[in-house]
Amino acid sequence: VDTCLCRYIWSLGGGPVVAVAWNPSPDAYQHHLLAAAVGKWVVLIATGTAEEDGSEVTESQLAAVEKLATSGDEETGCNELDEVKDGGLEDDDKEVSKVKKGSKPTWKICSSDTQERRHGAVVGPRVRLEFTEAVLSVVWHYKGDYLASLTASSGSDSVSIHQISKAKSQMPFAKSPGKVQALSFHPSRPFLFVVTQQHVKVFHLVEQTLVKKLMSGCKWLSSLDVHPSGDHVIVGSYDRRVVWFDLDLSSAPYKTLKFHEKAVRNIQFHKRYPLMASGSDDGNVHVFHSMVYSDLTRNPLIVPLKVLKGHEVVGGIGIFSIAFHPRQPWIFTAGADGIINLFQDI
Repeated sequence: VDTCLCRYIWSLGGGPVVAVAWNPSPDAYQHHLLAAAVGKWVVLIATGTAEEDGSEVTESQLAAVEKLATSGDEETGCNELDEVKDGGLEDDDKEVSKVKKGSKPTWKICSSDTQERRHGAVVGPRVRLEFTEAVLSVVWHYKGDYLASLTASSGSDSVSIHQISKAKSQMPFAKSPGKVQALSFHPSRPFLFVVTQQHVKVFHLVEQTLVKKLMSGCKWLSSLDVHPSGDHVIVGSYDRRVVWFDLDLSSAPYKTLKFHEKAVRNIQFHKRYPLMASGSDDGNVHVFHSMVYSDLTRNPLIVPLKVLKGHEVVGGIGIFSIAFHPRQPWIFTAGADGIINLFQDI
C-alpha cells in the first residue's frame, strides 16, 4: 500500500478469481494465509507477509495440512462447528442436518510451479479444496481456523465449513436454507449468518439451532456485514436499499437507508472507527458515521458523511467490492472498470 508496487502474482488456474479473503487470526505469528475462490476451487495461499518467526509458524501449520490432505482423511466433523439441527421452530425453518457422504470437497496439494521461498518458508498456493460447483464466496471465522464457502449449488450442499488445522470439511445443512446469497460468522460468538433472497437466518453452531430469522422487507439481498460488537447487522440489496438490524431489539429492520440509485453490491463496517460504507452499481460509495453506544438505552446514530466517486459504470455494473483498512480511516474500492481506488482520511 505504501509503495503501490506489485509484490506477488500467482497464476492459480481453474477459472476466474471471484473472491479473496485474508485470514483474520488475532495472533501476529499465526495463519498468514489468503483464501481465494477460483472456479470450482478454494485455494489457500501462504502470503509471505510475516517476519521470520511468523513464517516458521505458518509453514509448520501448512505442512501439517498438506500431510493430512495427502493422507486423504475422510473423517467427518469440525469440532464445535457441528451440524445445525432443528431448534423447535416451525416446519418451514427446520433444517435438520446429517452430513451427506460423497458431497464434501476434496483437499489437495497445489503444484510447486508458482511457489518460492522466503525466510525458509514456501510462499504461494499451498492447498486447494475442490468442489463440484463453482465457488461464489469465502469467509473466515474470527479465530482464523475455520473457513465457510458458498457454491453455486441450489441444494443443501451450497454452504460448507472447513477446519484448516485438521483439513476437514463439513456440510452443515441437510435441507437447503434457501437461495443463499452471502455468509458471515459472528465476531465473538458461534453464530453463522446465512443471507437468503429475502431473509437473514442466524444459526447457533454449538447448540445446533436456528436462533433468529431477520425479515428484511427487500426483494433480493446481496451482501451482509456484522458490526464488531456483534449486536448489529447491515445487509445490502439489489433493490437499492441498505438495511440495519439491531439483534437485541427486533427481527424487523431498525432502519432502512435508500441513498443509492442502483443495486447495492457490497457493504462493510470499519473494525475500529464508527464508519460504515456501501458500494453500488451507480459507481458511488456512500460513507456513513455509524456510532453504536455501549449504553443499551441509546439507539445507534447513523449519519451520511460522504459520497466517493471514482469508478465508471461498465455493462451496468459499478462497484464490485469495498474494504476498509483495518487500522486507518481508509477505504479500498474495486469496480467493473478494472480499477482499485484507495480513499484516505475519509
